[in-house]
Amino acid sequence: MPKTIIITGASDGIGAAAVKRLHAMGHYVVVVGRDPERTRAVAEPLGAPYHLADFLVLDDVERLAGELLANYPKMEVLANNAGGTFEAPRATTIDGHEKTFQLNYLSSWYLTDLLTERLVENQATVINTSSMAHWLMSRFKIDDLELTKGWTPERAYGNAKLAMILHARQLHDRYYAEGLKAISLHPGVINSSFATGQENRIGKLYSLARRGFATPEDGAKQLIRFADQKAGLNYPSGRYFVNGSPSFTHPKAANDELAARLWSLTEIMLASRR
Repeated sequence: MPKTIIITGASDGIGAAAVKRLHAMGHYVVVVGRDPERTRAVAEPLGAPYHLADFLVLDDVERLAGELLANYPKMEVLANNAGGTFEAPRATTIDGHEKTFQLNYLSSWYLTDLLTERLVENQATVINTSSMAHWLMSRFKIDDLELTKGWTPERAYGNAKLAMILHARQLHDRYYAEGLKAISLHPGVINSSFATGQENRIGKLYSLARRGFATPEDGAKQLIRFADQKAGLNYPSGRYFVNGSPSFTHPKAANDELAARLWSLTEIMLASRR
């Protein structure tokens, strides 16, 4: 059955590749991106709807949620795929949050929260794009989520991707009984524009090894499969996936008490907006 599938971070890389394939499979795909030209270039040839939002601006996230709620009574899949890294020094957004934290985690959490009632109504699946970086690069401390001490681009990215796994676990724990499903996944190391030109370790790794990385089409295969199939029937909800199979995570990413604390702290961060 065709689904309405919303994909953020869909103007490039695995997001764009997933849009094209899922559209070809007959699904109604909604393209969300930051850059107007690139987002339009993905959506228009397919005749797909698109929406623009900068996840470094929470007002944009609110506006996006309003547009989605106004236009799509059906929401069977929300793929939280937006993400990226930033150069040193540590910087904050207009909303006062560390940029990597807001782009990779906080804005996706907020968008999902604003759409939750509609997602529950549709018995939807939330798919969070995480990364093996959550294990290799994170120094996750619940009392310093935005790395006011010891910030590096790599730690900030790893921490945010670990938070995305915890988010999916909490969505499952809180809403599975009401029909909402949630998973997280590592798409692989992809040859895309991710971290292009950056001088941090992530950017240098991508620059040196990009030719040997998987294509965006390869990286999108998991997202395509999980969006097309049904969580809870074809694959388990609440899990983290690598290469299409449930996988182990960093111990902190498997800690349900930590997931609940992160959820509560995130609610506090956004309390003035909710």
